[in-house]
Amino acid sequence: MTSALAPKTKPIYFDPDGLMDRARGAYLGLAVGDALGATVEFMTPREIAHTHGQHKDITGGGWLNLKPGQVTDDTEMSLALGRAILFGGGFHDKTIAEAFSVWLKSKPVDVGHTVRRGIVRFRAAGTTQAPEDEYDAGNGAVMRALPVALSTLGAPHEDVTRAAKLQAHVTHNAPLADLGLVAVVRMVQRALLNSGGAYRDMIAIAHALHEESGKYDFTKKAQINPSGFLPETLRAVFQAFARTDGFEAALIDVVNRGGDADTTGAILGFIVGALHGAKAIPRRWLSALEVDVRNACEDQALQLLELSPLLSGVPVRFIPNSATP
Repeated sequence: MTSALAPKTKPIYFDPDGLMDRARGAYLGLAVGDALGATVEFMTPREIAHTHGQHKDITGGGWLNLKPGQVTDDTEMSLALGRAILFGGGFHDKTIAEAFSVWLKSKPVDVGHTVRRGIVRFRAAGTTQAPEDEYDAGNGAVMRALPVALSTLGAPHEDVTRAAKLQAHVTHNAPLADLGLVAVVRMVQRALLNSGGAYRDMIAIAHALHEESGKYDFTKKAQINPSGFLPETLRAVFQAFARTDGFEAALIDVVNRGGDADTTGAILGFIVGALHGAKAIPRRWLSALEVDVRNACEDQALQLLELSPLLSGVPVRFIPNSATP
């Protein structure tokens, strides 16, 4: 059954200029949140406070010794996924796996264990679906999910879910993680359409996820120092989203919780970026981003949106393995 909160195939009205700004805001928000959070990744809130006071500027450094404005695997894998979708004009698991493999060959500064394992499996056996593992509910497939939300906007909920899981299962295949993945994509799409009441509906989606699995309950104790386990990641993200007002406040809140801060920053960045648009992103953060990354994010945001059923009028394309993209 399609949720009442899922994006409809043909919304009655949407503002094209506002939609473009929100799409750009989502992609730039992803990169900004990644670069901001990477500085304090794996630090505790107490360590962050001792070292930075309140961490609120993109300065690089951190355990990866990044240059100011440099991003990590969260943004890089999103761009790789976006290229794969654009190359084939849709979703082809082999093309996606190959794009991830090419990315890994570039010697990225950071690679998650589950991601690396999935890519190595694909290289060795051509396998594009990881075996189901209920204990492998990491956040790696959600951090890169924005291209799915953009390119399937306006599609039936079933197609959106299929596309989200197809890219996820190349490296991550856990039912618990799938629940969180689909909820995040739905939240972003609701924000992009922004026909009124978007924030309320996005919070409702987060609560519905909690009702599906108590592990996603974000209503109780503050989640600090979140790990890469997706329920912890999303508890921190949803709490920061629900308890702040505006783009900047939300990101400062979530990255100062420490832990897997580049990924909590990236996920919340594309959620609040989709809600508030590029105009809401502080200029000091945008100007700090590496120029090539900023340009790639803006270009992909619009290209993926143009591919979506909402703008193209064409259903989401799923390419069988026997076909050539």
